[in-house]
Amino acid sequence: MLTFAFCTYNRADRLDKLVAAMRVQACPLPFEILAVNNNSNDATEEVLARLAELPGPTLRWVTETTQGIVAARNRAIEESLGSDIMVFIDDDETPLPGLLDAAARAILDEGAQCAGGRVEMDFSHYPRPAWLGDELLGFLAAVDHGEEAFWIEDTSTPIWTANVAYAMKIFRDDPDLRFDKRYDRKGNVVGGGSDAIMFRTLLERKIPMRYCPGMAVLHSVEPWRLQRGYFLKLHYRAGLRRGRYQLPAYPRTVLGVPPFLVSQFLRQTLDALRMQVTQRPGALRQAMNATNALGCLVGYGQRGKT
Repeated sequence: MLTFAFCTYNRADRLDKLVAAMRVQACPLPFEILAVNNNSNDATEEVLARLAELPGPTLRWVTETTQGIVAARNRAIEESLGSDIMVFIDDDETPLPGLLDAAARAILDEGAQCAGGRVEMDFSHYPRPAWLGDELLGFLAAVDHGEEAFWIEDTSTPIWTANVAYAMKIFRDDPDLRFDKRYDRKGNVVGGGSDAIMFRTLLERKIPMRYCPGMAVLHSVEPWRLQRGYFLKLHYRAGLRRGRYQLPAYPRTVLGVPPFLVSQFLRQTLDALRMQVTQRPGALRQAMNATNALGCLVGYGQRGKT
């Protein structure tokens, strides 16, 4: 059995298209569709109830009352423990033909316990800004590591819950292996990162992970993400969590923070200002580095505080 899962929050208008595309997937084993509604206050429940009555693979849906993507993803894991494989996509995506077949074969035939594939950007509804270079698409969850499958060995080729499959044995064998609530995201806000932490955790545990180009989804990018401010906020929040949870405890601090974090922030900020004034290419990317450094500084200073 395979469970094809997605978490959803206030995107009732997308569910018909999403579930229809999920239902027509070819798969070498029986599959169900699981929707985890995370306290949506639009017509999500009504739409899911209607879609559950339609023919095709079963649509099963539950409501997770704890707000946040971490609680929703972990609820999907618990609901799927009886399956052999769970495939995650997001509710703002459309699975392309062949996704489930490639995911199932990677785990059943190739020995992967986690597999992920391409996440293609869809700018058909909202045009891509001229300043949005290819080097920034990864921060919108884009994934494209080429046309050949390979084993993932390090963080240079990440895969995300936007398009990822898990052998459920890894979660049944370890009830503590779940998405980390410290990296939560509640509602349609910037930041999170729990899927990045899960990816790193699986790497550290040497879980066999595979990139499968046959797994592909089309990711619809909303206009609020197509703003420079989104990229700056995203990097600030990533730095905030890194400073608070990931950096080691340094013995030398001034006013609660290591001096090198201050100098790092100042250096990155000065570089960003110079590039902005001289209109050099990459100014936005450097500003993102500066906001990340600021987040690290602030996050480290928050350690031990509620």
